[in-house]
Amino acid sequence: MKKNKLIIFFILAIIIVFTIIFYLINNKKIEIGNNDNNQILNMNSYKAKIEVTVVSNKNTNKYKMTQEYKKGEYCMQEVEEPENIRGVRIEYSNNTLSLKNTNMDLTNIYENYKYMAENNLFLNEFIDDFNNSSNSKHEENENEIILSTDCKTQENKYQVKKKLTIDKKTNKPKKLEVQDINQNITVYILYNEISYK
Repeated sequence: MKKNKLIIFFILAIIIVFTIIFYLINNKKIEIGNNDNNQILNMNSYKAKIEVTVVSNKNTNKYKMTQEYKKGEYCMQEVEEPENIRGVRIEYSNNTLSLKNTNMDLTNIYENYKYMAENNLFLNEFIDDFNNSSNSKHEENENEIILSTDCKTQENKYQVKKKLTIDKKTNKPKKLEVQDINQNITVYILYNEISYK
């Protein structure tokens, strides 16, 4: 009788251990590919040269920009093309937003501005949304890793979902797409150069 109870106890203990291990493995945060790829989801800073295409109801606008981001400290975006707005620079640091036009030597400063970092043009905003959304998805094919998630700012019907494509060979983002409520691409960002930490 004692022997049967001991056997049942060990079987139950083994089942519980396997159940806990299975639960921990399956409820782990989404990890993409190898540890190098996880660096993208945990980056603290980056610098990028990007091409941005913004599609609206009436027209399509294209821009070449430089972006820089340092977690909790600083973010900057400067227009390189088109020529007529070249040098327009947006900087955000310590709740202060600065709008500068270096060609016209103009500067506007806004104190206690809190929303610059909540901008779907920045890669860090995608990462925050991806890491914090229950609707985040991960797909892979031979050459790419595709991460998709919902925009945190769901009240804007023109920015509802985001999709980031990562090149497996270089382990760098290739493009970021922002979609509207009808799944049409409203913002397309091509990463020409990017370095991150």
